[in-house]
Amino acid sequence: MAGQLKEVRNRIKSVQNTQQITKAMKMVSAAKLRKAQEGIVQMRPYAKKLQELLTNIVSGSDGQGEMKLAAERPIEKVLFIVITSDRGLAGAYNANIIKQAKNEIREKYATQFAKGNVQIWSIGKKGYEHFLKSNYKVDATHKDIFLQLSFENVQVAAQAAVKAFENKEFDIIELVYSEFKNAATQRFVVERFLPIPKVQPKPGAKKSDFIFEPEKEQLIAELMPKILNTQLFKAVLDANASEHGARMTAMDKATENANELLRNLKISYNRARQAAITTELTEIVSGAAALQG
Repeated sequence: MAGQLKEVRNRIKSVQNTQQITKAMKMVSAAKLRKAQEGIVQMRPYAKKLQELLTNIVSGSDGQGEMKLAAERPIEKVLFIVITSDRGLAGAYNANIIKQAKNEIREKYATQFAKGNVQIWSIGKKGYEHFLKSNYKVDATHKDIFLQLSFENVQVAAQAAVKAFENKEFDIIELVYSEFKNAATQRFVVERFLPIPKVQPKPGAKKSDFIFEPEKEQLIAELMPKILNTQLFKAVLDANASEHGARMTAMDKATENANELLRNLKISYNRARQAAITTELTEIVSGAAALQG
């Protein structure tokens, strides 16, 4: 009985230590989330308006001479830019992003994948490690962006993707990331990066008529890469905020589970202690009765 009490005490102490860790990690994630959330909330309207502007220009263009980044080609080679995190303990966050990427490959690019023409650029170590173990064609060049998250580092990845598309190394480039909604909610999305998608005008809608200054070709050549850089940076900021939100939520649930486990363990401990006390009293009373007899 004494051994059982000691075992329960050790388990209670272990759970309490784990609970302290989960509480600390929740506080750290909450602090990081506030900063990450401010960044994406300020960035999103700007990036969205730039993306709409670029889509409208591409959709309203009659010629394709200056629209190399909007040129539709037969899809033979595909690139996925998959944005995960560097660390775990974030619930199903990384697993859901990886699952989204695999589903997209299986449903839309199964033929290209069978031919070995699907490549993955992983931003974040968790995605890179998984795809490497799963024998996907994965590139590690940009996987450490989160170690020093800045627009300049993300711009390098965006420019590399644009250059690869222009050189016809890939015919289509897709982004897979989590869009931040709130601390408890992320939306896992697949978004076209290149070629720049066109929007078909609604019946009866007026066609956008832009006045370009300087010349249209010069403006588009300058504007397109900058907007694409912003688009990728927005996706990375979304993923960064989503990661901290997912980890904070996961650590909060872990702390609640630890409380429930502690409650059950303390009930078990009290029952075992009461049983031990009852057994000792019974032995004392039995011994006294035997002496008197």
